[in-house]
Amino acid sequence: LWWCIPAVPGDGCSAMSGYTTTKFEKAHEDGIWAVAWSKNPKSDTIVTGSVDETVRTWHCENSSSCTIQPKMTLPGHKLGVVSVDLDSTGLLMAASCMDNQIRLWDIDANKLLRTIEPGPGNNWPVCFSCDGRFVCTGGKSGTVSIFKTESGELASRLPTTGPFIMSIACSPDGKLLACGATDGGVHMFDVTTGKPVHKIAAHAAPVRSLSFSPDSQLLLTASDDGTVKIYDALHGQTSGTLAGHASWVLSVAWSPDNNHFATGSSDHKVKVWDIGTRQCLHTFADHRDQVWGVAYDRSGGRLASVSDDQSIHVHQCP
Repeated sequence: LWWCIPAVPGDGCSAMSGYTTTKFEKAHEDGIWAVAWSKNPKSDTIVTGSVDETVRTWHCENSSSCTIQPKMTLPGHKLGVVSVDLDSTGLLMAASCMDNQIRLWDIDANKLLRTIEPGPGNNWPVCFSCDGRFVCTGGKSGTVSIFKTESGELASRLPTTGPFIMSIACSPDGKLLACGATDGGVHMFDVTTGKPVHKIAAHAAPVRSLSFSPDSQLLLTASDDGTVKIYDALHGQTSGTLAGHASWVLSVAWSPDNNHFATGSSDHKVKVWDIGTRQCLHTFADHRDQVWGVAYDRSGGRLASVSDDQSIHVHQCP
């Protein structure tokens, strides 16, 4: 069931006009832990991954009604899905599962292409390289594993000095890879050489999510310490710390407009921020449980959020 309602501002954020939310309740049979939105102009597809052991795809019509329509269910992700990502074409999807496997799907053909096995506990977050040629993951060993998308073969391993890797991101220009760990550290690597370039003691608690700016100049880090930090990606230096959530910040995503970003938290709220002023613009308070994932569409005008309440919300962000 879906419906569209005006969003309620709050938490000290400006009461900006034009923010609305479309809800799709009972989108999965259990909590939804992962979301991605295709950046392909020919495919307006949202992908969600759930503890119910499925990945589902959705079409979100870009209109005033903003209806969310189910497309496909991709089963077989044993023990639940913790992370999903789409390549630049929006047609290839990677899903990281708690059964120690990463599954690669052609979501246009509804076809499982291959299964990658990084080893017990060594796949939690997953992301594609900017050119889609590689799939990157990490886990309990504190090592980033990079696999060839075409064959599923291991291409390289990048060791860190940290414990469990909880988050991972590749810069849009293809030059940097960042990963966040349970000790609050962030490690950054030169993609070409595989050498570490920055080791940052970013947070006092696990780093749940990372996001590079579209111009690859800045990196956002979201943590269980309740803050989001902004780093100069080139030099590894902090340029801001933002607080506003009442609990863990579980997800962060940069808008394609390069001016805004969004966060989701275990306080059940989604916030939209202005990167220039470092201020919260709006708070969406419609979820009934913790928000595990946020993802923008290709324009930055719409934002999807997913939660343990089993729902997908699509927010209009003027």
